[in-house]
Amino acid sequence: MIRRAAVAGYFYESDPIKLKKQIEKCFEHPIGPGKPTRIAEKYNGKFPAFIVPHAGYIYSGPVAAHAYKVLVENEKPDTIVILGPNHTGMGSLVSIMTEGEWETPLGRVRINKDLALKILKEYKIATSDYLAHLNEHSIEVQLPFIQYFLKDFEFVPICILLQTLDVALGLANALYKVLKGTNTVVLASTDLNHYEDYYTTYKKDNYVIEAIKQLDAEYLIKVIEEKNVSMCGPCPTATVLAYCKKLGISKIHVLKHANSGDTESSKDSVVGYLSVAFEF
Repeated sequence: MIRRAAVAGYFYESDPIKLKKQIEKCFEHPIGPGKPTRIAEKYNGKFPAFIVPHAGYIYSGPVAAHAYKVLVENEKPDTIVILGPNHTGMGSLVSIMTEGEWETPLGRVRINKDLALKILKEYKIATSDYLAHLNEHSIEVQLPFIQYFLKDFEFVPICILLQTLDVALGLANALYKVLKGTNTVVLASTDLNHYEDYYTTYKKDNYVIEAIKQLDAEYLIKVIEEKNVSMCGPCPTATVLAYCKKLGISKIHVLKHANSGDTESSKDSVVGYLSVAFEF
């Protein structure tokens, strides 16, 4: 089964050459991290998880580039598990696509069927489901960034509709059991506060960032509710926090925080973006 690109030409360029140039511009953008190098420039360690944004590349690409720079300058994973929120409402509560390939303008990426089935077996709430992934952008937009640098990798797409703490803790536990001893990276795909002014968004985003720094999934969900933060991926983010806590993560690097007012749009109504790296 081949899952065709749903948002090529909308969230990112559909032409391969233009797409590669667009990705390069994300790194070279004034708020981007600069081009990746063969030797890690700032962070040099083992990074089992990241948080990345998922808007159109002209908006969130320069922020996402910070995470991918750290990823590609350090140990290259064999498999990348991508946790994304379900924006469409299609499919099951937690949907894992367990086989096939995803196509982007830069080629096809194979799903790690063995790993996907192991996660599915370990986490009973999840189902093997294609429908949730059909038109969802939060996972798809990560692939061209990865494809630009890594030529031989597989992935597992997990699309989450039910954004609760219980789901996050259960999925984190399953990932911890299944991924131990594998060369796997977990990505949480999320944007932060939506469609408020520049300074309100920065203030609300910072509540989320503080919870992330504390590696506290429960506090994250609590502060999102109490401060009315319209973050679209609370469960993917909380899952990564709980997973990293189980791993015994010692360093949390907030690589870049910005919003669409810093990249392309006006400051009257913006969306917040964040890149975070978790290091042993």
